[in-house]
Amino acid sequence: MKEGSTIEAFNTNIKRNLAIMWLANFFIAGSMTMVLPFISLYIQTFGNFSDAYVQSWSGWIFGITFVTAFIFSPIWGRIGDKYGRKKILIISAIGLGVSILLMGFASSVWQLFILRLFMGIFTGFIPTSQAFISTQTPKHIAGRVLGTLQTGSITGTLMGPLIGGGLADVFSYSATFKWTSITIFLSALIVTFGIKELRKSVDDDTDQKVYSSKEVIQHIVGHPVLLIVMVVSILVQVAHFSIQPILSLYVAELHGPENIALFSGIAFSAAGLGNLLMARRWGRLGDRIGYIKILIILLFMAGLVYFPGGFVTNIWQLTVLRFLLGVSIGGIIPVRVAYIRQEAPLAMQGEVLGYNTSLRFLGNVIGPALGGMLSGWFGISSVFFVTSALLIIAGSLMLYTWYKHNYSGQPVRSLRMEHK
Repeated sequence: MKEGSTIEAFNTNIKRNLAIMWLANFFIAGSMTMVLPFISLYIQTFGNFSDAYVQSWSGWIFGITFVTAFIFSPIWGRIGDKYGRKKILIISAIGLGVSILLMGFASSVWQLFILRLFMGIFTGFIPTSQAFISTQTPKHIAGRVLGTLQTGSITGTLMGPLIGGGLADVFSYSATFKWTSITIFLSALIVTFGIKELRKSVDDDTDQKVYSSKEVIQHIVGHPVLLIVMVVSILVQVAHFSIQPILSLYVAELHGPENIALFSGIAFSAAGLGNLLMARRWGRLGDRIGYIKILIILLFMAGLVYFPGGFVTNIWQLTVLRFLLGVSIGGIIPVRVAYIRQEAPLAMQGEVLGYNTSLRFLGNVIGPALGGMLSGWFGISSVFFVTSALLIIAGSLMLYTWYKHNYSGQPVRSLRMEHK
């Protein structure tokens, strides 16, 4: 009776933590995307600059955050494994809030650049929240739970630009940064007082070994499927971000300059809507039939959907394809994290997820640069073709590795098995 009550209380804590982290992710994702649509416009308020200067600095200021995030993600993951992830979540939220608050007081391009660089140190809130919930979730439902968690950040990402644009019109760009910081500090408060860290997995994972960074890397390299899952993280983010900086230009090319902001917003949001509708469903399906199978399907699906984007002749065709892209991309993150949850010992999961997040941020840096170069050399349509090829290559690599690992008759042992 006592054991049953303990399990019931444990499950109640997990459900409460999931609900609170969903809300926190909504606030964080919404806040971080509130200011993205007008960063270039904010730069223009600092002086009388040429268009080329503003565009160049907009790219640097956007990308520098991911550079520092790439460096710090594994560090935060390792600290979280050792000292607990709740503390990391609180530090991340406070760091983000301070960074964005100070951006509202920036008076030069260099000040904004340095603050965005500083902000990158703390941008691991959402990946850390995934690790936090993942380690408390039974493996057999990890995909569904992580898919549910992802809908929080997706919803925030959808609403953030709309709210941010409205605030900027009513108040000012600088005031919007200050208002945005308030919601991030609110996230820190609800995490501090709302969630309870459960340091032991509900799977009764008793692996208490402390792994060195060398052993963590050896574990990843020693598991070919896990290694390829993490490499695929780069390719997926490159594909996802390759079109982002130039999508509004493509919309203008298709639709003309009339209401360009509105129609660009529709094209951006279509992918987020598809993502929102399907993330949890893909995660649940992965729980049932296998995460790698679903990941392979989604990579090929995304590659096939991306290709015809280079041939569209009107905005609505592009919007439909963006929605279908969101449907396929929507399951990749929860399925990927659920697989890492399955393959990495509990004591190293935070650091492994940290490396995975670093690789994602690396893709965020490469993607816009690649898309900009391709569109400049060969036209915007070429970005769709190359991106489609990258996703097909990622799917083929994943399929080959998974098939070879499962049917070669030579399964790879994990560090967990070696230390038993």
